[in-house]
Amino acid sequence: MTSALQILLSGPYARAMLTNFLFFLALNGFLLLPLYVKRLGGSEADVGLVQSMFSVAGILCQPLVGVWVDRLGRRLFMRLGVGLLTLSSAAFSVGVPIPVAAALRGLHGIAFSLFFVANYVHIVDLVPVARRGWALGIFGLSGLVSTAVAPLIGEVVIRRLGFGWSFAISSLVAAVALVLVFRTRDVRPPVMGAGPGAEAFRVGLQELLRLHMALGFFFGLGTGTLFTFLPTFAEHMGVTGLGLFYTGYSGSAMAVRVFGGTLIDTRGRRAVIVPSMFVQTAAVGVLALLGGLLGPTVDVPVLPLLLLAGVMAGGAHGFLYPALSALVVDVTPESRRSSAVGIFSSVCLVGNALGALTFGYVAHGLGYAVMWTGLGLCLALGLLASLRLPPPASAGGTEHLRTARADGRGHR
Repeated sequence: MTSALQILLSGPYARAMLTNFLFFLALNGFLLLPLYVKRLGGSEADVGLVQSMFSVAGILCQPLVGVWVDRLGRRLFMRLGVGLLTLSSAAFSVGVPIPVAAALRGLHGIAFSLFFVANYVHIVDLVPVARRGWALGIFGLSGLVSTAVAPLIGEVVIRRLGFGWSFAISSLVAAVALVLVFRTRDVRPPVMGAGPGAEAFRVGLQELLRLHMALGFFFGLGTGTLFTFLPTFAEHMGVTGLGLFYTGYSGSAMAVRVFGGTLIDTRGRRAVIVPSMFVQTAAVGVLALLGGLLGPTVDVPVLPLLLLAGVMAGGAHGFLYPALSALVVDVTPESRRSSAVGIFSSVCLVGNALGALTFGYVAHGLGYAVMWTGLGLCLALGLLASLRLPPPASAGGTEHLRTARADGRGHR
């Protein structure tokens, strides 16, 4: 069996992690974009609209990328994605009104879709099946580290130099990632042939009916709403130094992957998905409590509660995404794997977009307490749905992998 150290130190895997880190460091430089929209006089609904454009673009693009990435090649989509991120981020640095910010955020969504799907299936190609869940989780650390670092840097730069400099720095980081992508080797070459026909789209629609796709939607709903409205919620509560929330979120997600990531493979996907759905729901419950019972005028330690919510939500994220995405790969034949990854990521973005759009209007009209409570109830439905996941066929939690590969279909 391939050792964990061999995987981590292999050249292609390490280079892919570094490129992924730089890509998401640039992209996460826009986590504080809601504050920019508010500075321009926008409302919570405007914040939701701008942020949802990222998800809407991804929803439309990722299934298409998934069905074409094998034929046109991973490298092509990776280069296009990082190049588009570089250009659209540079456009922000000149100062743009809210409608233009929404359009550029949509370009970010396209850039993310092009790069992410191609890079993710590239990683799946590089790692052994027996360590797939762990390897995908460790690979995701590169994105989580950027989530922890980017807001901290962004807060300092914005406070001292303004948003323009923050956006310019993001574009420079993206340019470095672009150089690395053009130097990337060891990528599976394209499989030339006819493009996807009606059958491919029919099978893709069937994929949407699977339980793990529904769970991906609820996961996206929670993370999308959290990352969209935490900056403005914290400002509403009179909190500065929100970067600590993202540090707690990312630190917790990284910790569970480093110290518990093997559980995804040894105990099975269900054993980590169900508890993680519960913790994500409870984290939103903390925010609902903070917004509803305490309020911005009560003298309470708001920042520690925000940090607690971040640690809880981050820990859930740390397990949920690699476990769900590994499950998607488990039950999908290799010939449809890229398409399934694209569809799954698109479904997560549907949750992101609906969370940003819907709860933006809820927060604007009814307040944050109602918004967080509504989100918590939605996530509770996802928790109940996760209970329907079948347990692994064996104690080792890997029997379902052999079954999925044997019949070419996996669990329905």
